Amino acid sequence: MGRYVERLCADIGSVRATAQQHGAVVPGSIDSIYLGGGTPSLLPPAELTKLFGVIANEFNFASSVEVTVECAPGTLTQPILDSLVACGVNRVSLGAQSFVDQEAASVARLHTRQAILDDIERLRRAGVSNINLDLIAGLPHQTSKSWSYSLEQAIMTGVPHLSVYMLEVDEDSRLGRELMGGGTRYHAHFVPDDDLTAEFYETACSQLEQNGVSQYEISNFCRPGFESRHNLKYWTRQPYLGFGVDAHSMLPASDALKAGGVESIRLATVDSFDEFFVSQQIKAVAVTAKDALEESFFLGLRLNRGVKLDQLCSQFGGQIAAYMPKIEELGSDGLLSRTDEAIGLTPRGRLLSNEVFQRFVNLEEQDLVST
Repeated sequence: MGRYVERLCADIGSVRATAQQHGAVVPGSIDSIYLGGGTPSLLPPAELTKLFGVIANEFNFASSVEVTVECAPGTLTQPILDSLVACGVNRVSLGAQSFVDQEAASVARLHTRQAILDDIERLRRAGVSNINLDLIAGLPHQTSKSWSYSLEQAIMTGVPHLSVYMLEVDEDSRLGRELMGGGTRYHAHFVPDDDLTAEFYETACSQLEQNGVSQYEISNFCRPGFESRHNLKYWTRQPYLGFGVDAHSMLPASDALKAGGVESIRLATVDSFDEFFVSQQIKAVAVTAKDALEESFFLGLRLNRGVKLDQLCSQFGGQIAAYMPKIEELGSDGLLSRTDEAIGLTPRGRLLSNEVFQRFVNLEEQDLVST
């Protein structure tokens, strides 16, 4: 862990030189910090303090900066909690997944329902009330009744933010390989089918809304005023910096590159832990205006408020015309709704969002040229 934090600190310290090397510009101040993508609450307090200290030295913070750390329930020891508060952490995301102990254990989660509740109470006593809970629909052994119970428990905690994800399995996970092979290990034969998992998602949308926790993005729900500032940056294409293995950044292009038609620069570090220590090995991709328009559609449509067409017209001009037939087609298919001001996903469109986004990405080049 110490070696990894050392590398993170070095990369943070050299970020401006790295950005300049790739023709990108680092923003002047930041209003969001997010430590996650693993289980940061396993880091020793001294490493957490060191990491946040480097960030504070390198960047100017907005007065209302949102500082989020992901934590696994049961790992939030008192020394870790004290360190987080001392470092300015004011938002915590707990990977609850389920309030049913059997379901959590089936995917190798070590915590219990009581551990989640205890962590929420301890966070509040420490002054951290902005808490998110992650829930997963489609876990092994999950039923309509148990899923509704997890939702009820999450609502009863009074936390202001909930994230609801549908279980995704692939051949890179042992559960995925077993499920694809029709096996029974790792509780694979107890995984609900896709239709039932979709029903769970729809139940979540309805049950949370009825209890004042409104959906604002495909997977995210909150009480008024508690949207995740950090995640909103991704969906609205605001600049962000990422550090660590397989971390990604999106930064404005330099004036010289903008003159050549480049709108922004995306940076990505290697996804191999071992290779991460060999050299920087950062991959840079130039984002053109066409790319940026595509991203504005498939990222912005994740939000319930949708995408405002007049804003896209103002930003991208006539290029938007090529997408209008696709928008009409998706509307006819019941996947998009449209008003005079915006387009957005329908409830059915949210369930089939990947299909909707793919249609925007796969728009034929000749369609763009012809306009």
